[in-house]
Amino acid sequence: MLTSADADLIRVLADPLRLRIVTLLARETLCTTHLIEETGAKQTNLSNHLKVLRESGIVETEPCGRFVYYRLKPEALASLAGQFTDLAEAARTTVENNTKRSCP
Repeated sequence: MLTSADADLIRVLADPLRLRIVTLLARETLCTTHLIEETGAKQTNLSNHLKVLRESGIVETEPCGRFVYYRLKPEALASLAGQFTDLAEAARTTVENNTKRSCP
């Protein structure tokens, strides 16, 4: 069953720029400069979105000299994916069994 924490995570991922950042970070660890180049976002806007992603536990940082690298935390997404898999299985069972509540 999806929790309010899951709903919060879905809201975080619903933003197009944040979803783009997560998609990029799924492929490789990137610094802010790389993310600006890839997304075309302004540095301030990108930093605000990265803060939201950090605070929600989706990404983590790794300082490297004067740069900060960002990497995706797969376990955060895996948990949410598992919840959706459970929902899909429940829906499949409902359809296969033609489960419906009768009207009063």
